Amino acid sequence: MKESMIIIGGGVAGLTAAAMLANDGHQVTVLEQSREWGGCAGKFSRKKFLFPVGATLGMGFEEGGIHERIFNHLHIPMQELPVQKLEEVMNIHLPNKTITFHRDRNEHVESLVRAFPEHKQKIMRFYQKLYEIAAKVRALMVELPVLPPQTRNEWLGLLHSLNVSSLTLLPYFPKTVGHLLKKFDLLNTPFKHFIDGQLIDSMQVKSEQCACILGCLALDIYHEGAFYVEGGLYQVAHRLADHAKGNGGVLMLGRKAERMVRTGNKWTVTDHRGNDYRADHVISSLPVQVLPDLLSETDLRSLGYTLRKKTAEETWRTMTLYLTLKETDTIMNMPLFQQICTSESGEMSEGNHIFMSLSNGTDRVRAPEGYRTMTVSTHIDLSYWKAKEEYDKRKIFMQEKMIAAILSVYPDFKEAVEQVECGAPKAWERYTGRPGGMVGGFGQSRNNSLFFSLSHRTKLPNFWLCGDSIFPGAGTIGVSVGAYHVYSSITGKKLSQ
Repeated sequence: MKESMIIIGGGVAGLTAAAMLANDGHQVTVLEQSREWGGCAGKFSRKKFLFPVGATLGMGFEEGGIHERIFNHLHIPMQELPVQKLEEVMNIHLPNKTITFHRDRNEHVESLVRAFPEHKQKIMRFYQKLYEIAAKVRALMVELPVLPPQTRNEWLGLLHSLNVSSLTLLPYFPKTVGHLLKKFDLLNTPFKHFIDGQLIDSMQVKSEQCACILGCLALDIYHEGAFYVEGGLYQVAHRLADHAKGNGGVLMLGRKAERMVRTGNKWTVTDHRGNDYRADHVISSLPVQVLPDLLSETDLRSLGYTLRKKTAEETWRTMTLYLTLKETDTIMNMPLFQQICTSESGEMSEGNHIFMSLSNGTDRVRAPEGYRTMTVSTHIDLSYWKAKEEYDKRKIFMQEKMIAAILSVYPDFKEAVEQVECGAPKAWERYTGRPGGMVGGFGQSRNNSLFFSLSHRTKLPNFWLCGDSIFPGAGTIGVSVGAYHVYSSITGKKLSQ
């Protein structure tokens, strides 16, 4: 007999789990507190303009990518997704130079050698080792093993993924990307700032903290495929939601889960309107920091020390600007994706490093002809934003600082700006339901990654976790893998390779 599921959160993680479980015939109910599907990969509109809330650069759509594998499993035609593969992924602007990130690995290394000719041989050797490590990690990940393994089958699955070549990765497990930079005498160079810019966006930490194994994979992953998605990554969420509904799923917007009560192995979830939903399983795709508000004290204690400790751990927040732009010559010549690092010393937060995503000139979903929309984001530390007076001043300061960063590269940028809307932490909290507007999950340091990451399993019966707090971490590809692990653990079924 098929079981019933309540899924809390309608982002990509929750909807992936919903679509896969509903596809298998399970009774699925999704509760999403906002009025949009997609969470951090959602959207909002202002008159004729559409803005992606956060995540913008698409990955995992290539052959063998996680989205392609899941869509094939669900028989959702990939050709329906309006994606464009990028040969030039983004431009990265350091204080004194601009670097183009090429999808082709050889072109990419050549562009970096041109940017840092004084370190030519060191950079070439660094990337030779980085690509070698990443290739071995990718081979391990084909079967999507679970970390940290909790059951006999999960250990067997991990062992099945290993081969003789995998053993050469062992010396790098306790290392950081910083160790790799030091090995090739690149640690105290501007090249490190380039590496840190890539890692802070994908891994939420700089090279000196970033776990070497996953950091190498993150620095290599754009070469496997980076994509512009017309409209935004919410397109993935909407197709998953439609598939879940088409298979009998009940998906509800504007329903905030406020309490979870366990009776034996059964669960009752109560929303903010006082409605009760009963099911055999509960799957939370929310940050683990919300669990103390949802669970009883008894169930919270039963989660175990490691997970309880993580519920109190701080993560990054974000400040995001949403801009409506006229199609001036400056805008027409801009790459779609860019990073700007303004700090000579390589600072990567509070506006010293920004990520920009510009709508394609042909994207009529996001803007009418003659216009574009742009999102600009940076990492922030909430300690600067706590008092209301500090918050309001900081919001204005950060908006001006982020615009100034763009002007440092594009002096005529202001001529294109028609409107700016600010997404500060409180706005993110209202929209996504994440405490303090936290994004990106836990930074992938050695203490938070691989065997030290959080499992999708909990010690509570039939209570599962997915989302960016859980292995393998943030981004639509990371949370999709986590959701698949939940599906596989409940059903015993695997994705085809």
